[in-house]
Amino acid sequence: MNNALYQDHEHGISTIDTGFVRPKLAASHLIIENQHAAFIDVGTNHSAPNLLATLEAKNIAPEAVDYIIVTHVHLDHAGGAGLLMQHFPNARCVVHPRGARHLIDPTKLIAGAKAVYGEEAFQRLYGEIIPIPEHRVILAEDESTVSLQGRELLFLDTPGHARHHCCIYDARSRSFTTGDTFGIAYTEFTNEQGPFIFITTTPVQFEPLALHQSIDRLMQYQPEKMYLTHYGEVGSVAKLAECLHESLDQMVLLTEAVISETEDDPDPDKRYCLLTERILTYFISQLREHQCTLPEAQCRELLTMDAELNAQGLLVWWDRADKS
Repeated sequence: MNNALYQDHEHGISTIDTGFVRPKLAASHLIIENQHAAFIDVGTNHSAPNLLATLEAKNIAPEAVDYIIVTHVHLDHAGGAGLLMQHFPNARCVVHPRGARHLIDPTKLIAGAKAVYGEEAFQRLYGEIIPIPEHRVILAEDESTVSLQGRELLFLDTPGHARHHCCIYDARSRSFTTGDTFGIAYTEFTNEQGPFIFITTTPVQFEPLALHQSIDRLMQYQPEKMYLTHYGEVGSVAKLAECLHESLDQMVLLTEAVISETEDDPDPDKRYCLLTERILTYFISQLREHQCTLPEAQCRELLTMDAELNAQGLLVWWDRADKS
């Protein structure tokens, strides 16, 4: 079934729009097995009504939600986990070992986000971040599994976007739920050529070599589908993996070029603005190759936030990288 709130796929998997910023920017993925459920990524506190309404539409009781799984603790993926754990009394929260402490005590997570967005924007985007009791948290060690009514979900450590990132493999559907490791593919750009996919290099733990390796590790499982937080189900996985490797290499090359050009005037704001514009220009050129017919102004509107975040992450990486 497809509606404005969620889209059903095979094998009991559904994509739910979390309503973050704009329609179909961010998703939660629901897996149902034997009338029990697991959510993978849950959006923000403001996403909770959409997730609860989807459960009700599918006649799944809150008591039958066994897991809230987060690919990583960035707030557009995990900000609503604490609130939802209050709705699901039998659920356990599954999270990368490096990220668990930030869900148990989100003080640093909140402070970091408020420093970036400011108090007003933080509340508008995320609301109050609620801690999760430690006894309800499961650490997703590399190659560990949890069982959803006998359906095993396998966790792989996939750094590159963040060091606290994992992807979840479901052998039943031969698919991964990928968080941000397998990039971004907004539905507005999908056409006869398929999805338009690009890499996300947001701050502060972006590492290009690790991300290349994580993508390759996912491909070793020969998945048939990927479920992206941004956004939804994609196929033709091998082709998209090649596009992501190319996109990642281009992000690094653009950064190196901007650093070189501004060597005599290393003003951070100038570098950031120049790199953001170069990334946007690259995205637009790739969209034209993808035979996208949307007006350039609309493309820029849809991609500006990602270009800005990518530029921030790339410059943080460059400043920290070992140049020897």
